[in-house]
Amino acid sequence: MGGPLLIQYAEKGVHCTFIHVTTGRLEDPNATETEKIAYLQQLRAENEVVAKAMDCDFYSFGYSSNTLPSQAEFIQLLKKYFLKEKVDLVVTHARGTLHPRHYYTYETVTQAVRQLRLEGVDIDLLYGENCEDLAGFCPNKYLEVSDQQVNKWFDALSHYAIFNGKVNSMPYHSYYTTMGKIRAVEVDSQYFVKAFMWAPMIDNKL
Repeated sequence: MGGPLLIQYAEKGVHCTFIHVTTGRLEDPNATETEKIAYLQQLRAENEVVAKAMDCDFYSFGYSSNTLPSQAEFIQLLKKYFLKEKVDLVVTHARGTLHPRHYYTYETVTQAVRQLRLEGVDIDLLYGENCEDLAGFCPNKYLEVSDQQVNKWFDALSHYAIFNGKVNSMPYHSYYTTMGKIRAVEVDSQYFVKAFMWAPMIDNKL
């Protein structure tokens, strides 16, 4: 979701980090415990390689899908992390998602950022375009991305087994390539364009 934006910031010397709320899970109901552990180790390795390929850091909260804390507890964990790392911009999932853990992430991240802003912290929030989070996604921030940066993004994503069709049949590369062209048409740009949505609910002051 935020790859091209983080690539551009990293090129300017900004410290950027990919944060993973859960460790992922192996969908095969017949998988053995050994296979499940091996998959989690593989996914963590992929996460680290992908982040490094975009000149970013990697951080995982380490939760599984079944061990996520309450939203209230995780909001406080996020606030603590954002303050410790002096985070000033977050990109996360949009609200209109078909994925339960994406919604959990949307809700907790949005509330954490909103609370910090109301406490006087200078931190902003964007929702990234994601093929699973499109219901009600209304882009209002557009990022022009150079060919070199696009190649860097896709080269990094190629380290994910899921991106290469080894986990499901979603044509990720085709989808994001096409959306970059469509968004470019929307804003009359000659470049690849990545869309974002400015978070409307983080500040209730006019």
